[in-house]
Amino acid sequence: MLLECAETAHADEFDREPIRYSTAPTNNVITRLQERLKAGAVSLKFDDDHGYLRSVLQALQVPVSSQVLVFSKTSLQRERIGPKTPRALYFNDDVYVGFCLHGTVLEISAVDPNLGTVFYTLDQEPVARPKFTRQNDACLQCHGSTQTRGVPGHLVRSVYADRSGQAILSMGSFRVDQTTAFAQRWGGWYVTGTHGGQKHLGNFVVHGQREPEEIDNRVGQNIIELRTHLTIANYLTPHSDLVALMVLEHQAEMHNLIARANLQTRLALYEEAELNRELGRAADYRSETTLRRIKNAGEPLVRYLLFSKETPLTAKVRGTSSFADEFARRGPRDAHGRSLRDFDLEKRLFKYPCSYLIYSNAFDALPEAVKTYVYGRMHDVLGGRDYSHEFDHLGTEDRRVIREILQVTKPELARAMGE
Repeated sequence: MLLECAETAHADEFDREPIRYSTAPTNNVITRLQERLKAGAVSLKFDDDHGYLRSVLQALQVPVSSQVLVFSKTSLQRERIGPKTPRALYFNDDVYVGFCLHGTVLEISAVDPNLGTVFYTLDQEPVARPKFTRQNDACLQCHGSTQTRGVPGHLVRSVYADRSGQAILSMGSFRVDQTTAFAQRWGGWYVTGTHGGQKHLGNFVVHGQREPEEIDNRVGQNIIELRTHLTIANYLTPHSDLVALMVLEHQAEMHNLIARANLQTRLALYEEAELNRELGRAADYRSETTLRRIKNAGEPLVRYLLFSKETPLTAKVRGTSSFADEFARRGPRDAHGRSLRDFDLEKRLFKYPCSYLIYSNAFDALPEAVKTYVYGRMHDVLGGRDYSHEFDHLGTEDRRVIREILQVTKPELARAMGE
């Protein structure tokens, strides 16, 4: 619903114990905002141009500078989306908000520590007490598939879009995260920023019948303003910031992998507990099968967390909004002023390649069994015990500095690593 539409969902696995995705109580930023609205502790203001958008962003502490614009018809309100009327996305570490011009609803997905991603809509009609409505089946048709790692999650894709915004699927598409080649990113998206000689698919509309190898997007590169593409005054800012797009791609997949590690581990432990009771084994018995399932859930998280296989930059990247500065200021920092939110933007996205989402509530809520596995693997990698090809992008200095930052800013991890 929010980022992209994919294949049919297979979420039944998570509607049984111990997850109960569709019926379990939610615990996320929208849950808490709804409680505040009900108690009268906060109110949402409606305006004729954007409905509740500004007020919702403010209440959720989502920066306006995070705005990115997507014009492919890959959303719940697809009939309202096109190159002249792109959908705007806004995000912070915990929530994503989607807005369509003259749309009937705001689309929201919230990171829920117990359930993965939970989807909501908010009617764009002025009422005394606005209410967020949880959406399950409609959203999970796209956001509970193999494309989202088999869990309720997010999907960012790059497509070839025609003049109406329709994705031309016969030309192919790309699932995008931090490992995706620069040249395959942002088809169907607007992109503002400079990136040297690196090529991408943003700002490009397909006219007529084409083959992918015939695409020439030279005019779509290093664009710093969008006034010739759309009526930019219709949006909160004139930007679809390049750096914001890269952060969005990183964290959407990171959220999926955290959710997968959580839900798969809980399923494995629940099923083993049931089997232990049936077989009369000790309650804390761990089979090789269960340990393998925990490893299979935790290892991809470790690799992505430490930016394994991240596509390197070959030229400096610079956005057009204040997003990068605002994002980096949020810390936390060690005594030397270093933060996992500091950008590099010349050779890679971040200066210290370890995801800032290690501080998130969703990461902290991981079951101890998989968190112990993740911490142990991080100890191996950052301590120099694992120099395998999955982590050969991390030099000795990278490992030392990341470890030093985490010692101060993530004490739980420092203790687990014996530091």
